[in-house]
Amino acid sequence: MSFDQTRLDDLATRYTEAWNSKVPQNVAACHVASSRITINRGEPSVGHDELTAMAAGFHSDVPDLVLQNDGIRSAGNHVIFMWTFTGHHAETGNPLNVSGWEEWELDDDMKITSSLGWFDADSYQQQVDGASS
Repeated sequence: MSFDQTRLDDLATRYTEAWNSKVPQNVAACHVASSRITINRGEPSVGHDELTAMAAGFHSDVPDLVLQNDGIRSAGNHVIFMWTFTGHHAETGNPLNVSGWEEWELDDDMKITSSLGWFDADSYQQQVDGASS
């Protein structure tokens, strides 16, 4: 199945709003119950409870996180959602500006069935530490 750009844009808006709501369950609600997300080849978070915990972890690390939708594209039910988040690290107070993307598989109802998330972890850590790049 393929999705028209208007529906994809609506999905990207809803997903961005879910992250910006600061309610981790809203992020998990964009996924089917058995969905999984793997970030930078790490251990996957599987199911709504683990997806909620993953989102809560990001909100804990960056309590003022603001996600920006940088675009969405698809090839059939395979989708790429590009994003940038800004905020300040909870422990160091250092400003963060991190770009990345998620590769999604969608079901016919436009729910995420799996996600591979990517961002530059070295750059993120440098920003957390306050080191200049």
